[in-house]
Amino acid sequence: QVQLVESGGGLVQPGGSLRLSCEASGIIFSIYTMGWYRQAPGKQRELVAEITRYDYTTYADSVKGRFTISRDNAKNTVYLQMNSLKPEDTAVYLCTAEQTYSAYWGQGTQVTVSS
Repeated sequence: QVQLVESGGGLVQPGGSLRLSCEASGIIFSIYTMGWYRQAPGKQRELVAEITRYDYTTYADSVKGRFTISRDNAKNTVYLQMNSLKPEDTAVYLCTAEQTYSAYWGQGTQVTVSS
């Protein structure tokens, strides 16, 4: 199995920044896609951003221009740089990874944006 561990969440002021990290470990052959979803209370889980092994990226419209996803294939780690944070970004952020047609999920890290 593949295990995903997120880090970097916390409490920030509106307009601030956070950098989330997610490291994959376990039985890894070649992870193709990694990404971030978020889940806020009372809202549907949504895709925030994803990135393939060859750096093709996809972003939710709500975060374009503010968030940047990247990955280090050698470290099996994906990052999410979050700038100009808004209260609406408050959610649990969950890391995902996919390899050989299997998908894996982290337990999530809380991001709270509040003044």
